[in-house]
Amino acid sequence: MAEDTGVTIYIAEDHEITRVGLKLTLEQVPGFQVVGESGDGTTCVDEVDRLKPDIVLMDIGMPALDGIEATRKIKANGQNTKIIVLTSHDNDKDVFAALGAGADGYCLKEISSNQLAMAIRTVHDGAAWLDPGVAPRVFRACAALPTSTFGEATGRFSPGNSPLSAREMDVLHLVVEGLSNQEIATRLGLSVETIKTHMRHIMEKLAVTDRTQAAVKAMRVGLV
Repeated sequence: MAEDTGVTIYIAEDHEITRVGLKLTLEQVPGFQVVGESGDGTTCVDEVDRLKPDIVLMDIGMPALDGIEATRKIKANGQNTKIIVLTSHDNDKDVFAALGAGADGYCLKEISSNQLAMAIRTVHDGAAWLDPGVAPRVFRACAALPTSTFGEATGRFSPGNSPLSAREMDVLHLVVEGLSNQEIATRLGLSVETIKTHMRHIMEKLAVTDRTQAAVKAMRVGLV
């Protein structure tokens, strides 16, 4: 496991037992520090502005201000804080509303503690994270968007004229499957740093800014 560089986390969750459980779980992860918590969106927005954590774990169904509006307000404040929605809501309306509000990740509460830690690290490193339970729907919806959404050329790639190397294509296929950098590294027998380098090259060649856009564009232009 890669060494943690330190991640500060804020928990916004209106169920106290769930909130306490999350805090206890995360504080056992080396390098993770829970710096605050609240049970409503209004308090969350105020405290995130004051504490400036690296990551917010944001529930959707909260009193005073729901998690989607809280996410929108935090992002509108120009915060560098990344937001991972952690919820039991898996309907399309909430998924797309959260992502549209600026959420950097979307996890369902059925996620294991190890996977949640991986999601936090992934988002902290600057990539997006989508729960496997919602990712296919997001990709299908984005693939249906007009071509201009991602600035693509009108043509499609074929295996013979791919801009990516064979290894980059291997990585890209696994990204589309929803695997994290660590999981891709394990599958391909490479280091996580090597996978990060491949991902950087993939995003540069496809002219996208994160792994979600890379996966969507790959399907849009026929790479996968």
